[in-house]
Amino acid sequence: METYQQTARSTPRRLAERASYDAELVHSVLDEAYVCHVSFVAEGEPRVLPTLHARVGETLYLHGSTGSRPMLAARDDGLPVCVAVTLMDGLVLAKSQFHHSANYRSVVVHGVARPVTDEAERDRAFAALVDKVAPGREADSRRPSRREAAQTMVLALPLVEVSAKVRAGGPSDDPEDAGLPHWTGVVPLRLTRGLPVPAEAQAVPLPDYLRLERGPWRAPVTLRGRHVDLEPLDHAHAPELFAAVDDAEVWAHLTSPRPASVADMAAIVAAALSDGDRVPFVQRETATGRIVGSTSFYAPNPAQRSVAIGYTMIGRPWWRTAINTESKLLMLRYAFDTLGALRVEWHTDVRNERSQRAIERLGAQREGVLRRHRQRADGSQRDTVLYSMITDEWPAAHDRLAAALDTKGMTCSASPIR
Repeated sequence: METYQQTARSTPRRLAERASYDAELVHSVLDEAYVCHVSFVAEGEPRVLPTLHARVGETLYLHGSTGSRPMLAARDDGLPVCVAVTLMDGLVLAKSQFHHSANYRSVVVHGVARPVTDEAERDRAFAALVDKVAPGREADSRRPSRREAAQTMVLALPLVEVSAKVRAGGPSDDPEDAGLPHWTGVVPLRLTRGLPVPAEAQAVPLPDYLRLERGPWRAPVTLRGRHVDLEPLDHAHAPELFAAVDDAEVWAHLTSPRPASVADMAAIVAAALSDGDRVPFVQRETATGRIVGSTSFYAPNPAQRSVAIGYTMIGRPWWRTAINTESKLLMLRYAFDTLGALRVEWHTDVRNERSQRAIERLGAQREGVLRRHRQRADGSQRDTVLYSMITDEWPAAHDRLAAALDTKGMTCSASPIR
C-alpha cells in the first residue's frame, strides 16, 4: 500500500493542505513515537488514555490492562476508537503572537479496535511492544508468565482510516510585520536517548543495543590482544576495578582522588561514562580473566583526525608486564589503522617521570609543557607534559612495539598516564 484512501473522518477540516495519506509517512511517525493517545466513549462519556503502541504491518497494537475501561468495552464487538500520535519537531517564533506555531508530524487513526485473543498473534504483539521500547530487548528479557499474560490485553487496530498532518519550515509573518524589531525563527525540538542509568547492585554490563550511537571516534569497541583485552568500561566493573587499583601509588599522579570504597569507584566510573568526549575501557588480563586496570581514548577530533590516550591506571601487580604496552599497541592500531588518525596525543604530570619514560618508550615525541594546564586531586595546579605520535612515525613504532611483545621477558612501565 502506497497511500491510504481518504475518508470524511480522515480529512481535517482546518489546514487540509497539510494532510497526507502517504503510508510511508504514516508508518514513520507511528514507529518513531513511543506514546499514543486513545480516545473512546465509555458509559456515555468521552475518555482519552495514553498508552504504548507498536505497528506490525498494517495493524497498530495498543497495550493495556484487562481491567481497564477500553479493554473491557472492547470485549464484545470491538471498541470504536480514535488514536492520535504527535511528534514535536520545533517551536516557531514569528513577529506577531498570532503567527507563532509549531513544527510537528502527527497521525490520526479511526477504526474499531478488537481484542487480540489468538495466542500466536498476542505473542507477536507483545514482542513488537517490547522491541519498540528498545530494539533487541525482547530477546534479552524474560517473557510474560501465564499469570502476567492473563493480566495484559492488547487491542489490534487496522490502519484503514488514517491521515498524517505535517507542519514544517519557518514562521509565516504578515508582510506588514516584516520591519518589526523581533527575532523570528525556529527552536528545534527532538527526543533523544540519554545514557542508561543502571539499577542499584547491577551486575550485568550494558548490552550493545542500549549503547548510544556516538560515531566511530566515540564508539565503545572491544580490542583483543594476547596479553590483555580492552573492553568498554561499565558500571558493573566498579567492584573489580576498585580491587585492582586500590593502591596509593597508582593514584599518585591522577587528577581524581583515590577512591576509598566501591561506591567512590562507581562514581568515578559514572563520570567516565557520562563524558561524551571519552571512550573508557577496562583492561582484562587474558590469562586469568581478571580486570587489572583502565585506560581511555579522549578528546577525539574527527575534523583534525586526532585523539588522545590517557586516564590510565593499572594495579601494581601488573606493573612491568606486557599489559600496558599491548594496551597502547591495540589503541594505537585502532587510532591509526581503523579511525585513520593523523595524530595521537598523551598528557602527563610534569612530576611523573615514570609516566614520561613509558610514553617515550612507545615512540611518542615530547612537544613541550602546558603550564598550569590541569588541577591535581589535591587542588594544586599542575604543569602537563605534552607528547604526540603522528602517522609518519606510526609504522616504525608499531614494529618496535610488536617486536617487544614477542620478546620473552619484555617489561614495561605501567605508571598512570594523564
